[in-house]
Amino acid sequence: MQLFARMLNMFISFEVSNHRSILDKVELSMVAVDKNRVGTRPFVTLKEELLTVAGIYGPNASGKSNLLDAISWVSNAVRQSVRGWDDLIPRDPFKFDPGPGLSSTYVVKMVVDGVRYDYSLELDQTEVIFESLYGYPERRKRILFERNRQDIRLRRGKSLSLGIRELATPTTLVLSAAMRLKEPEIERIARAISKIDFLGDYRNPYSTSFRQNALSVIPTIRIFDDDGPLILQDTGGDEGEKLNQGLKETALELLRVADFGIEDVELKKEKHETIESGRFLPRSLQLTHKGQAQTLPFDFSDESSGTQLWFKLIGPILNVLRTGRTLLLDELGLSLHPQLTYHLIEIFQDIETNPLGAQLIFTSHDTNILGYLNRDEVWLTEKNESGSTSLIALAEYGGEKVRQSANIERAYLQGRFGAVPEISSYDFRRVLSEKKVDD
Repeated sequence: MQLFARMLNMFISFEVSNHRSILDKVELSMVAVDKNRVGTRPFVTLKEELLTVAGIYGPNASGKSNLLDAISWVSNAVRQSVRGWDDLIPRDPFKFDPGPGLSSTYVVKMVVDGVRYDYSLELDQTEVIFESLYGYPERRKRILFERNRQDIRLRRGKSLSLGIRELATPTTLVLSAAMRLKEPEIERIARAISKIDFLGDYRNPYSTSFRQNALSVIPTIRIFDDDGPLILQDTGGDEGEKLNQGLKETALELLRVADFGIEDVELKKEKHETIESGRFLPRSLQLTHKGQAQTLPFDFSDESSGTQLWFKLIGPILNVLRTGRTLLLDELGLSLHPQLTYHLIEIFQDIETNPLGAQLIFTSHDTNILGYLNRDEVWLTEKNESGSTSLIALAEYGGEKVRQSANIERAYLQGRFGAVPEISSYDFRRVLSEKKVDD
């Protein structure tokens, strides 16, 4: 198996406490338990192999989405704290006591350009209490910076620009300031964290957490825009041109191999110039289908929910695969055929289709997907008596008994690992019959 050194950026693990339904610390690890297999990436500078896929399962309202939400929160915090945070930090703590009175903590461990980095953050609604960044070149711990409230300490011999010290207010992250002012090395880590993509439903537009992104058709539309593909618009120059090369053809092939009968994509446009862009903007999207004797365009709104979802996913998928980023996807398997879901997972596991180690972390209720995952790729959420979320790795159950993926789905549905809703047919009958009597 190929050993990687200075090319991949990958999650090692993520820890969080006091975020939405998560009160006590939970940890999601991308470190492989079963090594030397498809889906793992070994590194020269790490003793461990890292996974490219992780699936989170559990009952409704058990906190699956909140774990992804916490990762996305940190990503957006790094990207926006300099400009978006004023007197208050828009955190979202556990709502029951003692959550509101406690600080929230986040720890991101990543490999960036082949070197491990640990970023830690503790804050409440009024200030950053603690923040640190450590690197491990040649596996030796080295401090890049450590912050206790407004006291910022750097590793020996390293200076921090005056501009960063000025930007690092009580409600601003040092990591954000370093990215804004392009501080060497620290900026590289900040950008790796800030470019994590989260796709899910925009359930709560009033949330102060501000980071959930609705799954939109726009990223994929940009690939088919004749004015130039903009999916990788944050990567400029020759590198951007190289990444965008052949993007449209690849996207079209992904539509075709999904067996929806789609031959082409058409954008009906009208001239709509603006001061900001002066561009032709898409007016309507049509997918061309081939019948036995003719081809016809169908409006996107007339397509099945599965076709629409797959089209929306193509843009983000190609984005992370071509840049080696992490994609957080809420409710994988919803409206997609199990075979299509399997191939999506396989794309991320296979080194041929995912040479840069892009990672897919998803939530799902679709137990068919369990048949395509190894035990160390599955995580389970439950709510305890206090209403807070707990997270446990499937690999901690049963050892070799759940190593083979064929056993996982059956055992999960039988409740051997917990993390399934306790639903009784009797309760449904009782409620409905009572309703009938009342009527």
